[in-house]
Amino acid sequence: MASNVLPRSVQRLIDEFARLPGIGPKSAARLTFYLLRAAGDQALDLSAALHDLKEKTTLCSNCFNITEQDPCAICLDDNRQRELLCVVEEPLDVVALERSRAYKGLYHVLHGAISPVEGIGPEDLKIEELMNRLQHGDFGEVIIATNATLEGDATTLYLQRRLAGIEGLRLTRLARGLSVGGDLEYTDDITLTRALEGRQSL
Repeated sequence: MASNVLPRSVQRLIDEFARLPGIGPKSAARLTFYLLRAAGDQALDLSAALHDLKEKTTLCSNCFNITEQDPCAICLDDNRQRELLCVVEEPLDVVALERSRAYKGLYHVLHGAISPVEGIGPEDLKIEELMNRLQHGDFGEVIIATNATLEGDATTLYLQRRLAGIEGLRLTRLARGLSVGGDLEYTDDITLTRALEGRQSL
């Protein structure tokens, strides 16, 4: 779309939408013009929600999940099985596992997976923070719940080597009922429940 035809404010919003993953220039333009035509304060509500997203959210200092309070509600919940720690790649994976209602332990969010192609190494993830938690915590089992991808497998192998020397720690991985190449966040509840129940020792 020719930028000189549109007001600068309209073009700016199109450009910002187009920077989002999965949104191309045409979708960005459609979203922008939808908001221009939207009734009431819908555009202002969206703006306020985006502002709150950046201003009110932080990372939990224990598990590194997204939260508005630190520590997060899961870490503060005394009803969780505190000897169980599930390691996931992203906060959306926590949402998926919680939706399954099959897991009642604690979490650790890595914020990514090892990917040499993209220049992401272990030092770019929350792995040292994980090691620190395990050294100072009283965990009996760590469940590696990385995605069934090459990057997820590379991360699992790295964690397996790092955690192998911790005495008395059981290391497991979700069962391979999950689709190879798939992400946890898109997995249905029943498959996730069975993957948790059938987790295997590493």
